[in-house]
Amino acid sequence: MAESFASIGLPKWLVEALSAMKINTPTNIQKGTIPKILEGYDCIGGAKTGSGKTIAFGAPMLAKWSEDPCGIFGVVLTPTRELAMQIADQFAALGSTINLKVALVIGGESIIEQSNQIKECPHFIIATPGRLAHIISEHPEDVRALKRVKFVVLDEADRLLTDTFSEDLSVCLESLPASNKRQTLLFTATVTDAVRSLKDRPVPEGKLPVLLHELDKIDDVTVPAKLFLGYILTPFLVKESVLHNLLVNDDFKDSTAIVFVNRSETAEILRRVLRHLEIRVTSLHSEMPQSERTNSLHRFRAGAARVLVATDLASRGLDIPSVELVINFDIPRDPDDFIHRVGRTARAGRKGESISLITPNDLNRIVAIEARINRKMEEYSNISDSSLIKKSLKTTTSAKIEAKMEMDREGFGERKRYLKKRANAGVYDLETGLTTYKVTPTTNKPSKKSNKKSKKVTN
Repeated sequence: MAESFASIGLPKWLVEALSAMKINTPTNIQKGTIPKILEGYDCIGGAKTGSGKTIAFGAPMLAKWSEDPCGIFGVVLTPTRELAMQIADQFAALGSTINLKVALVIGGESIIEQSNQIKECPHFIIATPGRLAHIISEHPEDVRALKRVKFVVLDEADRLLTDTFSEDLSVCLESLPASNKRQTLLFTATVTDAVRSLKDRPVPEGKLPVLLHELDKIDDVTVPAKLFLGYILTPFLVKESVLHNLLVNDDFKDSTAIVFVNRSETAEILRRVLRHLEIRVTSLHSEMPQSERTNSLHRFRAGAARVLVATDLASRGLDIPSVELVINFDIPRDPDDFIHRVGRTARAGRKGESISLITPNDLNRIVAIEARINRKMEEYSNISDSSLIKKSLKTTTSAKIEAKMEMDREGFGERKRYLKKRANAGVYDLETGLTTYKVTPTTNKPSKKSNKKSKKVTN
């Protein structure tokens, strides 16, 4: 008999809430971690995207909160705004019948309003480190209740433990209870050495040892068995034409697809090119205002757009169902990013297809990726007719020129150039929008014209 959520220790009200969300049977990561979290263990959970990690840490936190529902009970930190919004939505859905209060603390929204929300002591805070660190630094009187939280979660822990987030993460953790006075949960799709090493740290007095539950060891990572891994060799100058032919050919003309690129500018150009070519498309990248990012995800999830052009913002954690095709327009620098990208399709045992557009400059990256996943890609030859590529090249080139002209008129990239200029004078925080200026003390040196020693003056 299959295990149920009740059999692994969740209370009746939470089992019913999960059932209302059509979640009736715990996944492996949930079975392996929920009982131990309920027993009080700190936990490191590693499992691939789509395995139910949010429920694995969210459900036991809510179960423990329901026993003592007062003050700020837990803080969840996650690297991107979209992931934070998704987690907040799941917490709200789980607690919809019990008046659960969840505060979403992310960049792109009113910092005063978010500071006031924290001051009112919601039950859970879902935040990006940059925005929460800024509130802690600028409004310390509003965050005193953080010292009493019972749970701290690092979602996508491998990313949060990199240098990119280290300063903000330190500010956040210093404002939370000491590790021996809270439960700490780390969840990630990739358990890196940095994450795994936390298990071996000395256990504070009165604490249980850290539980490491890792379903897919980093050295054994595989892409889904039902995922076709294809490639198309293409000259750099005709990539847009190849992409267009791929999206409109008989194999994929009705498929939902994510097109991954390495830069925000490329994502914006492709969105405009494909729109000119009458493909229902939207995009997701860091140069977009938060309202547009949210709207783009909503359009893609709702089927209003069948193609999402995205940077790696969309490669991890986001719940984007029924993606049938992943196209790597640009090959990622890190093989693990490739794994996360193609993991957007062929989920839950379904079939899926991934096709990478490979230029001669990408060959070294492809060798590294194939070694990492222990699989060879297969050539996709259904659009190998060069006459079709040449026929559409004029159209795609014209659309690309028009797209770039539009972006120039609208000042795309001005924000990034302005921020770079500001960063040269200080430290710019993309999440908070603030620059900390570096002030170098000046030293009064004796004039070169005089060899006299300066007199020491005592006040």
